[in-house]
Order: sequence, then structure tokens, then C-alpha cells
Amino acid sequence: MTINNEKPKDFIRAIIAADLADSTKPDELVSRFPPEPNGYLHIGHAKSICLNFGVAAENQGCCHLRFDDTNPAKEEKKYIGAIIADIRWLGFDWGENLFYASDYFEQFYEYAVKLVKMGLAYVCDLSADEMRQYRGTLTEPGQNSPYRNRTITENLFLLAGMRRGDFPEGSHILRAKIDMASPNLNMRDPAIYRIRKITHHRTGNEWNIYPIYDFAHCLSDAIEGITHSLCTLEFQDHRPLYDWYLDTLRTEHHPQQIEFSRLNLTYTVMSKRKLLQLVTENMVDGWDDPRMLTIAGLRRRGYTPEAIRNFCAIIGISKKDSRIDMGVLENCIREDLNEKAPRALVVLHPLKLIIDNYPDDQEDELTAANHPKNSAMGSRKVPFCKEIYIEQADFMEEPPKKFYRLAPGREVRLRFAYLVTCEYVRKDPVTGELEIHCTYDPASRGGSAPDGRKVKGTIHWVSARHGINAEVRLYDRLFAVENPEADSEVDFKTHLNPDSLTILDNCVLEPSLAGAAPGSRYQFERQGYFYADHKDSSPGKPVFNKIAGLRDSWAKRAK
Repeated sequence: MTINNEKPKDFIRAIIAADLADSTKPDELVSRFPPEPNGYLHIGHAKSICLNFGVAAENQGCCHLRFDDTNPAKEEKKYIGAIIADIRWLGFDWGENLFYASDYFEQFYEYAVKLVKMGLAYVCDLSADEMRQYRGTLTEPGQNSPYRNRTITENLFLLAGMRRGDFPEGSHILRAKIDMASPNLNMRDPAIYRIRKITHHRTGNEWNIYPIYDFAHCLSDAIEGITHSLCTLEFQDHRPLYDWYLDTLRTEHHPQQIEFSRLNLTYTVMSKRKLLQLVTENMVDGWDDPRMLTIAGLRRRGYTPEAIRNFCAIIGISKKDSRIDMGVLENCIREDLNEKAPRALVVLHPLKLIIDNYPDDQEDELTAANHPKNSAMGSRKVPFCKEIYIEQADFMEEPPKKFYRLAPGREVRLRFAYLVTCEYVRKDPVTGELEIHCTYDPASRGGSAPDGRKVKGTIHWVSARHGINAEVRLYDRLFAVENPEADSEVDFKTHLNPDSLTILDNCVLEPSLAGAAPGSRYQFERQGYFYADHKDSSPGKPVFNKIAGLRDSWAKRAK
């Protein structure tokens, strides 16, 4: 095979490079991404996906997608479909290498029987509470189960009965016989099989017992011929057990388990269990809520696969736990969309501006560049008339110093249009709404003063006659604090950001956006990057989600 000769980027790639150069080890890299189908994938999984599929591609190997479906109580078919869709959307493919741990249920059972026959596994009748008491602590050794010395014949009989469904749940459990005094708690006679009379999404009611993750995972790796089993640091203490099973059973393949730090990101939680809580307690609008850091949520927010892959490359791989600032992820989408997103004029909080000296029946068709630095993206025509909308924040009756936008007696530039000067303000006596009256310089078409006078302020606008009303959803961080899980005694949900979603239903878009295709992205000039929601948008009725602002407003607030 062809070996990647580039200098390794991290310690995992360095290990892989050395292994591929070692003639005593397999000459083809086989990695795997093994999700449990008990929820949607999140940004932390994206790091593992990029690593596992990435090292396989870099070394002309292959990466398996394997569902570790050994706990039917929490697994659903819908999660399998969602996971497959997410990984493909990220840009990765596994070809024909799609597997399920349930493919190997019979082999797992045969391995368990083999351990029993070797005298290295036994059926235990202790309850869950009793097992915890017998297990010991980090400073005290555990105690042997009173059932540890059952005969091989009795253990085989009981295990067969467990499989047939002869016993109720919780009455028996199959355990490995290792060392109850081991300083590693994972080696203190860990469970191998438990009774679960639950229908499995693939095997139906064929099985009444299901293997524990530690047992099934290492054997799945071995059966598939995985060479490098890459997992996060919480499995480091499980590695001796991983190796013990494979060494003891003398499997044909013995993958190398390597641990790396999981992704921790500010202003969010990285637990499928906690994300599921948010969904089931209706604190978010499903797994793909754009405030969720699930891959489906990021997609619906408007993130691109390229931005997520770039983020994973930037944060890198290490063995040291750290918390990455959310701003790093947001900067990745800004950098990506700054290059590819066409520009558009949109007013989120409309304020009417009337140009008194502009003819009532006149309309202009102005030329606007679709991208300021990429002429290949072309230009578009933007209509202009006597009445336009500007942003409320772009006008102040009594402006402070260094406010360069519109104010009484002040001249500003309308983007792509003309120079206008505010003459006076009229307030509706009933509604209190402001109406700005201006005059314009007809000779300043395009925004340049014919006499060369300098105008500091430039604001955007939309024609009141031609603009399209639309809904725009402004999304912010789901949690108001950097680490919602910092205090274990406080429910993480108490830190939810009450301002994480603001819905604006009176926004005005330039008319070209009426035909915005669901899934398209734009930079709304001076506002940020926005995405035509692929679920709720339709031709003629776009709904836009805010992806990110033009700059990191949270960093500015913190400073």
C-alpha cells in the first residue's frame, strides 16, 4: 500500500505512521466510527468522525461505520437514519463497510461461553445494589461474589437459561472472573451479559440477554479487523479490560486502542443524555433546533460541512482536556461564508425614510455587487423609490459623538444608491412611530458626491414599495454561562439563555430574496450571515435563520 509520507499532525497520526512502517503489523489501516443509536450526533462526534475517516483517507485505508446497538432500551431506528444522514452531509462515506454490533450477537455469545468453559466467567445472582457494595472503592479492594466459584457446568446451565428467557430481569448477570482487588475498578469482575426482555430494532425478540458495551465493543473491533480503535479519554481506564478480553479469547485480530481528549465547547453541553432532556422536556424545538450543537442543528442553523471540518482541523487532537471557546467555531463559519455567501440588503427593524425631493412616480434600478471581492459572482438590480426602510439603529435624534449614521441635519450614504440628508423627523401622535424626512442629491447616484465632499456614514436600506416581508429568526447561544455543568448540584437547565431565540416577523428583504431557495446562504449587509431554513422556507415565503454575526459580539461583551 501507499503510505502517507507527510509529517504527522498529531500524536495519533504519528503512532499510525510508525505502525504502517512496521513490517510486523498490518499494512492496511482500518478505523471505525462506532455511534450508539440512542440520539443525534453532536459537534463532539464530528471531531471523532473527522479523525477516524480522516486518518483512513490519508493512509489509503478504510473506515467502518458501525452502530453499537447493544442496548435496545434506548435505541431507535430513527437515530440510525439521522446518524447516516449527518455523516454523509459532513462529506464522509464508508462504502460497503456498514456494520452493526447486532450482526455479531451469536459470536459474542460463543465468546462468552468460551470464557465460562475456561473458568473465567460466572453467573452472579447479586442485585445491582449488592454488586456496588461488593465492588469496593478507589481506596478499598472489592469482595468476591458468593457465586464466583460456581462450577462450569452450573454456569453454562444458567447462561443458557438466561438466553432462553427462563429468568426475570435483574435475577442473574454474567461476569468475567478477573480480580476483585485490582486497583482498576473496571477489572473487578465486570459484567458481560445482562437480562433484558426488550424487542431489538434488528433482531426482534430473538435475544433475552444483551452484551455490555465493554465486551461487545472490543470484540466488534476484533471481528472487523480494526487496526486502530480511536476513542476518547474516558475509555483510557477501560483499555486494560479491552486488552484482557482479546488476549484471553485469543482473537485473530487485536486492535490497538488509542485515546484522545473529547471536545468540550463553551456555552453548551456535550452529553446526549442532557441533549435528550432538552428535547423531551420541550426546551428546544427538537434535535435539529438551530440552537442545539447537534450536527442536524448546526445544519439547520446554516453551518456548512466545510466550516465544521475546518473547525475540527483547527482544534486538533491531543491527550489534554480543554474547553474550546465557541467563538472558534463561529469564526470558522464566518471565514467560510465570507468567501462564498452572496450579499443582500435586508432591514430587520424597519424605520421609514421619505425622500421629499424624490419624484413620487420615479423608480431607479440600481446595480449592486453580489460580492465585493469576487466579480465572478456578478451583480443584481435593486429597485429604489421615494420611500425606503432603514434600520432603526441607524438613526438617532440626539446622537452621541462618533455616531456617523443618520441624524437631523446629517448626511449619509445609502449603500449603492445616493447621499441623503435628514431634514426633520415626524412622530405619529397615535403610534409614536418615527418617520424620517430627507432630501437627496440626484448627482450622487452610486453613493459618490460629485464635488468630492466626504461622507463618513454608509447605511443599508430596502425599497418600501418593492420590499418583501419575511420572518427572520435571530439565534444566540443556548446557555448564558460558559460552563453550564460547572456546578454538579445545580441543574444545568437553569443556565438556559432566555434570549437564545428572537423571532422578527416584520423584516423587509430586497425583492431578489423572494426566490431564495431553501438551504441557501447570504450575508445580509451589516447584519451577519443568514440561512433560508430548509424545513420552513418555501419559494416566495423565505424564513431565514441567523447563522452568525459579522464579528464575535460575545467576546466584545466579555471584554
